[in-house]
Amino acid sequence: MAEATPPVRKREIFGWAMYDFANSSYTTVVISVIYSSFFVDYIVPAESGARDTYWAIAIIASTVLALLLSPFVGAICDYGGGKKKWLALTTVVCAGSTLGLFFVEPGDLWLAVVLIAISNAAFMIGEAFCGSFLTDLATKDNMGKISGLGWALGYFGGLICMVAMLFIITAEPDSDLAAFVDQNQAAMIFIGVFFAIVSLPTFILVVERSKPAPGFEHASFGKLMQTGLAEMKDSLALARKYPVLLKFFLAFTVYLAGLEVVMKFVGIYARSEVKLSVADLSIMFIIIQVSAAAGALLFGLLESRIGPKKTVMATLFWWMGGTLGIYFLFDISGLTGLEPRQVFFVVAVVAGAGIGSLQSSSRAVVGLLSPAKRSAQMFGFWGTFSRFGLILGMSFGPVSDAVGRQNAMLLVLGFFVVGALMLWRVPIDEGIAAAHEADRLDAEAAG
Repeated sequence: MAEATPPVRKREIFGWAMYDFANSSYTTVVISVIYSSFFVDYIVPAESGARDTYWAIAIIASTVLALLLSPFVGAICDYGGGKKKWLALTTVVCAGSTLGLFFVEPGDLWLAVVLIAISNAAFMIGEAFCGSFLTDLATKDNMGKISGLGWALGYFGGLICMVAMLFIITAEPDSDLAAFVDQNQAAMIFIGVFFAIVSLPTFILVVERSKPAPGFEHASFGKLMQTGLAEMKDSLALARKYPVLLKFFLAFTVYLAGLEVVMKFVGIYARSEVKLSVADLSIMFIIIQVSAAAGALLFGLLESRIGPKKTVMATLFWWMGGTLGIYFLFDISGLTGLEPRQVFFVVAVVAGAGIGSLQSSSRAVVGLLSPAKRSAQMFGFWGTFSRFGLILGMSFGPVSDAVGRQNAMLLVLGFFVVGALMLWRVPIDEGIAAAHEADRLDAEAAG
C-alpha cells in the first residue's frame, strides 16, 4: 500500500516562507547593497576602467555555474527525492563562501570573483529547490498568496540585516579606510551566520514529501545529470506542447533582465552616482524592504482580483516609471530644488514596491501554467530562463563602463518595455485552461 501523503499544515507554509526570510540576507547585503559597492570601489584595483564589468563577470560566472548544474537540480526535484538535503547543501555552500569573503582584501579581485560566483550560484540553485516545494504546499487557488507570503517575509529578512549593517559598518572610507574595510569584512561573517541559522525552521518544519522514483533510490551524480539533460530536452518538447508557457518564459527572460540590473547594481549606483553614505544606503534599503514587503502582499491581493497577467503588466509599468525617475534623477533635482539623494530616496522607495510583486506574480504564473505532473520540471525550466535573464541583464556592466551609468539606464528601460510588449501577446487564460485539461487527462489515465 502506498504511503499516505501528510496534509499540509500552516506551520509548514511558515517554515517554507522562512527560507525566503533567511536567504534574502545574502542577496540584499552581498549582491544588491553593501558588498557590490565595496567590490566595485575597493576590491577592483583603483586604476581599472572596467569596474562595473568585473562585477558583471562575477554575476555571470555564478549564473553559468548554476546553469550547468540545472539539469542535476531538475532531476533531483523530479526523480531523486530528498530535496531538503540538497537545499541544506546549497545553504551551507552559500553561507560558507560568504564567510570566506571576510578574508578578501582590497586588490584580491579574482578571489572575490570566485567566492561571489560560488556563493551566488549556490543561492540560485537553492532558490530552485525552494521554489519546487511550492507545488507540494499550495494549490492553484492559493499559490499566488503563498508565493507572495514568501517574498514578503523575505523582504523583512533583508530589512533586519540592513538594520544590522547600521551597527556593523559605522566608519566612512574618507575618514578611516582601514576600519571601513574591516567592518565590511565583518559584515560578511554576520550574513553567513544569519543565513545558516535563520533557515533552520525550513528544515525543521517542512515535511519531505519527495521520494526517489523507481530506479533512482541510489542514483549517482552521473545518472541524475544524464536524466536531467534528457528531461531538459523533454521540457523543450513539452514547451512546444504548451506554447503559452514558452511564450511567457521568453517575455519573463527579457523583463527579468531589467529587474536583475536594478538588484545587482542599485547599491553601486547609489554609492558612486548619488554619493550616499553607508548609513544613508542602509536607511534607504530599510525603507525599501518595508515598501517591497507591502508591495508583495498588496499586488498578491490584486492578483486574486484581476489575474496574474494584468498584475505582472501593472508591475512592469510601475518599473518603467521608476527607471525613468532614475534616468532623469538630476533633472528632477534641478527642477524641484531637492538634493539628488532626496529624489533618489523617493524614486527608490516607490519603485521598490514592485520588486516583490514582479517576482512573486511571475512565480505564481509558472505554477498556474504548469500541468501538476510536470510542475517541478517547469519550475526547473523557469529557473533556467531566470539565468538567461540574469546573463542578459549583466550586459549593463560593459554598457555602463562605456557610456556611463546614467545613460545605461535606458537599456534597463528597454528591457521592461520589450518584456511588457512580449507579455501582452501571451494568452495566459488559454494556457491555464490547457494546464487544467492536462491535469484532467492525467487524472483519468491514473484512475
